[in-house]
Amino acid sequence: MSVIINKVRTKDDLRKFIQFGIDLYEGNEYYVPPLIYDERATLSANKNPAFDHCDANYFLAYRDDCIVGRIGVIINHKSNERWNERNARFGFVDFIDDNEVVDALFGAAESWARSRGMEKIHGPLGFTDLDHEGMLIEGFDQLSTLSTIYNYPYYVDHMERMGYAKDQDWLEFLITIPKEIPERFQRASEIVKKRSGLEVIHLETKKDVMPYAKDIFRLINRAYKDLYGYVDLTDRQIDYYVDMYIPMLRLEFLTLVIRREDNKLVGVGIGLPSIAKALQKAKGKFMPAGWYYLYQALKGKGTNVLDLLMVAVDPEYQGKGLNALMFNEFMSACIRLGFEYAESNPELEMNNKVHSMWNGWETKQHKRRRAFIKNL
Repeated sequence: MSVIINKVRTKDDLRKFIQFGIDLYEGNEYYVPPLIYDERATLSANKNPAFDHCDANYFLAYRDDCIVGRIGVIINHKSNERWNERNARFGFVDFIDDNEVVDALFGAAESWARSRGMEKIHGPLGFTDLDHEGMLIEGFDQLSTLSTIYNYPYYVDHMERMGYAKDQDWLEFLITIPKEIPERFQRASEIVKKRSGLEVIHLETKKDVMPYAKDIFRLINRAYKDLYGYVDLTDRQIDYYVDMYIPMLRLEFLTLVIRREDNKLVGVGIGLPSIAKALQKAKGKFMPAGWYYLYQALKGKGTNVLDLLMVAVDPEYQGKGLNALMFNEFMSACIRLGFEYAESNPELEMNNKVHSMWNGWETKQHKRRRAFIKNL
């Protein structure tokens, strides 16, 4: 049967779009599904404030009345203005290993982008830098994380077959946590704090985080502004992410660095016990039992891995040892609580300032992912 491409128009279509991305990996031990209600919010114009400056369309591929692929295509007008581009983004893409299916899906996405005056299409990317991005090209035998895409190896073959080329790579590292922090790292951290007039603050309750919550995302805007594809989060987006992420925090793995003289936030590091296996058990569903698996995982039960979700340093202090200072804090908490490994999550291949965090630690670069690009 030939492939039929249908645009997602209804709530039921959107449900099928999300569910196909989970069903395709049934039984795969490395795939980690998203929470369906989070995915629905991200993809819904009436919930995601990124739609203030984004247009998007989603397509489903059918063969013989069965869904065999999906793709989203996004135009982030703010990003195009910031980077002086006319690019569309593709993302939320999954498909069976079939040339006809893949060509029909990408053909629909490319045609939609071209009809709106776009000159190139790249991805996988989301609406913001906080969405999943980058197609896995190495590390297919490694467990995915909350923050990353997993895909089958054949995806890469299809991208290259269709004429997509490398735009940017991200690297991921698995860090072995030592039994104790070497004295030289502790000493270096103290030197950084004294020389720069900085202080690491530790908060006792989630309520104590709230005075800093918006500043965390404003700091991310300053720290990431020159990184590939980044676009400043708006005030509405900051409120959206505060509501989404602050309740999940484990305060032991929230490191805030302030400048002592004016209490300005200049560094933030956020980690979380890995919830990958809990998400696998939940199969994308919060109810009836998914909440329990996630609750247990967030308490650190059933995992010895910490996900390093985010590190941001004010440009004024980049290259001055703050990354090492925050990582030293993470390591101390990991040792105290019995964690054995940390996942770096994606770091841009060219971001040497972040890679330097792992100097002196036992690390393994175990995954690589790629943003592909193609002229329209």
